[in-house]
Amino acid sequence: MTAIGVRPMTQEEFATWQHQVARAYADEQVAAGSWPADGALERALEGNARWLPRGLATPDMLLLRAVLPDGTPVGRVWIGLRHPRGTPDCAFLYDIEVDAEHRGRGLGRALLEQAELAVRARGVGSLELDVFGSNAGAVGLYASAGYAVVTQQMRKNLGAAD
Repeated sequence: MTAIGVRPMTQEEFATWQHQVARAYADEQVAAGSWPADGALERALEGNARWLPRGLATPDMLLLRAVLPDGTPVGRVWIGLRHPRGTPDCAFLYDIEVDAEHRGRGLGRALLEQAELAVRARGVGSLELDVFGSNAGAVGLYASAGYAVVTQQMRKNLGAAD
């Protein structure tokens, strides 16, 4: 596995990332049938603004950039040190991503380990995340890293109402 480190995201990186992460989240919500396409990006941007009202300076939020030993940026991670549903002693992994051109080299696992280290270093004992069921690669990574399903949403399309 390739060694990576993490460093705080810069303001410039944050400005770019907040639109990328909102677009990706909106697309996932639309693909899952949870949101209509119309207005999805705006809805995702509004959600991020609620979670990060002070941007990089939002208390209890870690916005980190994954870097190779030579300093090359290869991904990013967003962690809330306070769980959004109030679960005690549990941080929440809002987003983790390795840049497309760097995938397939074990960097996702390495970045997840760095995220866990960052959480532990701040005195929090567990880390929780949500993952779309259609994201088989991520589901496999999390399971192999020791994450267990604690809640699960299921849906059945019943067709149009009469």
